[in-house]
Amino acid sequence: MPVSTRLDSLLRARQQHLVCGGLKGLEKESLRLSAGGRIAQTPHPAALGSALTHPWITTDYSEALIELITPPCIKAEQALHFMGDIHAFVHQNLEEELLLATSMPIGLDGDASIPIARYGHSNIGQMKHIYRRGLAYRYGKTMQSIAGVHFNYSVNENLWPVLQDIEGHRGTLSDYIAAAYFGVIRNVHRYGWLLIYLFGNSPAICKSFFRGREALASRFAELDASTLYRPNATSLRMSDIGYRNDNQTSLDISINTVEAYIASLEAAINQPYPAYEAIGIKADGEYRQLNANILQIENEYYSLIRPKQITHTGEKPTLALRKRGVRYVELRALDLLSLQPEGISLDEIRFLETFVLYCLLTESPRFDAEEKAECNRNSLNVACCARGKAFTLFRNGRSILLNQWASQILDDLLPIAGLLDEEETGHPYRASVERHRPAVGEPDATLSAMVLRDMQSNHESFADYALRLSRQHAHHWKNRGLSEDTAHGLVREADLSWQKQAQIEATDKLPLDEFLQQYWAQS
Repeated sequence: MPVSTRLDSLLRARQQHLVCGGLKGLEKESLRLSAGGRIAQTPHPAALGSALTHPWITTDYSEALIELITPPCIKAEQALHFMGDIHAFVHQNLEEELLLATSMPIGLDGDASIPIARYGHSNIGQMKHIYRRGLAYRYGKTMQSIAGVHFNYSVNENLWPVLQDIEGHRGTLSDYIAAAYFGVIRNVHRYGWLLIYLFGNSPAICKSFFRGREALASRFAELDASTLYRPNATSLRMSDIGYRNDNQTSLDISINTVEAYIASLEAAINQPYPAYEAIGIKADGEYRQLNANILQIENEYYSLIRPKQITHTGEKPTLALRKRGVRYVELRALDLLSLQPEGISLDEIRFLETFVLYCLLTESPRFDAEEKAECNRNSLNVACCARGKAFTLFRNGRSILLNQWASQILDDLLPIAGLLDEEETGHPYRASVERHRPAVGEPDATLSAMVLRDMQSNHESFADYALRLSRQHAHHWKNRGLSEDTAHGLVREADLSWQKQAQIEATDKLPLDEFLQQYWAQS
């Protein structure tokens, strides 16, 4: 059913207001740097709380890779404001250190310079560390130091029964919701290249990224003595040097149904992989990885978007999906916006909400192997070289100009943006769509092109550019005041997180080996 027909059905039912009210959340990773611009070797600051149990401030792969998380919010402004508050709190406790403004890292000295995150001595904390150690053996640490923003979105729950009735779906509401979210996921794979094109912000990279892997640098042009780039790239983060693992290309993870998705993920988690068997699970009694299968756990599978359900402590994500269905989707294709202190703008959040709803309301037939490969190729090509003139993509096996297809999608976003604007002052959602028309028509107007111009006009290497912006953002956050209640609340949350970690560690009774056996045996 075309998007216009579904919107017309909502209008006839006078339920179009239910398009509003979806919950929005943000997750933002940032590499912690020394004042001189090297990757931090210090532990995650204790004043920020426990990385294991804090709900809003944790670490990702590295001890130096901070991850900041907002709760789900009705308004985009609320999510961005919360992200600002935790940024300010973090910077109050970083002393002279900085948070890197860019997705692609600087200040690395090979894999040995990247400390793996630690989460204490509880079984679940050790499991998280061992998983990351396994990633180091499998892919190297450098790739894991790349940062990004994730946009989490859950549809207004009151919209689901209305859409189910419009669709004439006769199954349970839970089944309909899962099917609809997987329709969103397929459409993000179909159209997500647009997000990479518009919001890609990583066309250049520091040569230090390739230390110990110098052969890979030959794929790039030299911008200056310490910077490599691809002249027409939008997002090297989303290219074949970023979150794309060659050994996962043979994986056939289905996104046609939640059942098929779970089954294919579980098959990969249980499938031995000879190269990982050669690494070994343990050496001298110490874990190198959680297992020798093609995926250690579900999160090792990289994708533009994931179906998500809130998990209980120690619960497998696939089990949570099987038991309680899909709660929200996590959009993962976003670079940090280096000019934005939060790493994301209010305009981008509004665009993303409009885009996800477009993917919900637009027909989303199931994938076959050919279309899945076509979508993957489109995303990779846009990341690598989409700012070339007359750049083409493939749609249903036929070539189409990127600017032509992108213009069509922007046109289709406008009526959805109009509905979202009904609960806003002015027309901020329509403006967030129209603001990107120039970049569709002229590649030099893209954010990625602006990054290169900014570097060149200031005669900066990528490292200089990134460090300059990181220092500007640090100054911004250190000078942003927090209300007394907010500041006290964040201190209390940090203290409480340490208490929770201590409680987990005190109540652990099982040896780690037995804990892991029970984890895998969950059903």
